[in-house]
Amino acid sequence: MTDKSSSASAPPASSMWGGRFAGGPAAIMQRINASIDFDKRLYAQDVKGSMAHCRMLVKQGILTAADGDAILDGLARVLAEIEAGGFPFRAELEDIHMNVEARLAELIGEAAGRLHTARSRNDQVATDFRLWVRDAMDGMEAALRDLQAALIERAEEHAATVMPGFTHLQAAQPVTFGHHLMAYVEMVGRDRGRLADARARLNECPLGSAALAGTSFPIDRHATAAELGFRAPTNNSLDGVSDRDFALEFMAAAAIAAVHLSRLAEELVIWTSAQFRFVSLSDAFTTGSSIMPQKRNPDAAELIRAKTGRVIGDLNALLIVMKGLPLAYSKDMQDDKEPVFEVADTMELAIAAMAGMVRDMRVNEGVMRAAAGAGYTTATDIADWCVRALRMPFRRAHHVAGSLVKLAETRGCGLEDLTLAEMQGIEPGITEEARAVLAVDHSVASRTSFGGTAPERVREQVAAARARWL
Repeated sequence: MTDKSSSASAPPASSMWGGRFAGGPAAIMQRINASIDFDKRLYAQDVKGSMAHCRMLVKQGILTAADGDAILDGLARVLAEIEAGGFPFRAELEDIHMNVEARLAELIGEAAGRLHTARSRNDQVATDFRLWVRDAMDGMEAALRDLQAALIERAEEHAATVMPGFTHLQAAQPVTFGHHLMAYVEMVGRDRGRLADARARLNECPLGSAALAGTSFPIDRHATAAELGFRAPTNNSLDGVSDRDFALEFMAAAAIAAVHLSRLAEELVIWTSAQFRFVSLSDAFTTGSSIMPQKRNPDAAELIRAKTGRVIGDLNALLIVMKGLPLAYSKDMQDDKEPVFEVADTMELAIAAMAGMVRDMRVNEGVMRAAAGAGYTTATDIADWCVRALRMPFRRAHHVAGSLVKLAETRGCGLEDLTLAEMQGIEPGITEEARAVLAVDHSVASRTSFGGTAPERVREQVAAARARWL
């Protein structure tokens, strides 16, 4: 999309640049300059924006009603042709804008050339792209909502299912599987919030900024903005044509969401391994091995991990494209669309795959419960008991618990397998009551602080999450 000043009539399709250029471009120039192979995805937004622009021009007396009717009818026919798959996209016309305009001229004649009055391809593409990204944001938000619904449903189902909680991927304290899943509900909620924030900032209309300086025609930018569903027109014409913050924010929000997907994907890879067996996935979300018949590989989860790198890379690519550009438009910005399109496509697939796996996974509750007590995960509970029952400073209680763990390691047993006499050899004040706190169910049930892992707290989180997000 190259700089092109507003004009009252479009150049003939065979001579896009009119009288300024005597010769045609080299073949390699045509190849590097054309964007129609990818920006044809903007066709619906381009036609929608052109229709709004046309209606405004008629309302303002810049176009006649007859020309306006012809243009609107022609644009509707162009849209129908594209949607039917019969539109003749032509690389020599460079982009979606000129392809639509050229076909419009074939359909309705000279009146088509009046459509470009008071606009440039610079504000045209900026408007099209905002409309497309806004639609992509809405689609991603809906997909994330569905993922949240799947997580909340499974969290409620397993509000009391005990599993080991980890730090450093080492067994730390018992938690519930529902509590673990609700952590991802919170992450996805923030992802949706970032999209909503970015959408609000995006929702200003560049149309009418023209090439960079605005236009001398008496246009009504507020009318086109309102018709296209924008909150208002952009405030500065230079910024209107050169801003791509909206694309970067969309990609940044997507990249953070992808990182969250990747973290859950990594856990699914670990949990489905033979060494963990916390969950299993059906044939719908796994593959086999060409040589090892016993294998069931969590390929969907692994691919989500990989695709996260692509999303992050696409964000980085556009940041680098934009970092050194002076105002206003530069052809570099033609390369803004492919990474955004790839991010939207990748995230659509990844979010749907993750929601599918969450709904598909079978939870091996017995395996989780057995693992929850391994690794002395209730050591903190005995320390807390010493603080409560013996009025011991926590640092001393921590030392007592650590000494009990050391003794159990020496004996080759769990903390709950130590005799009362052995425990009293470390701390005489320990009673039989203290041994009860070492059970994983007791440990989980005792974590009743707001946001904690106690089943009653998890069920409260589930109810609150449904009210906030579903």
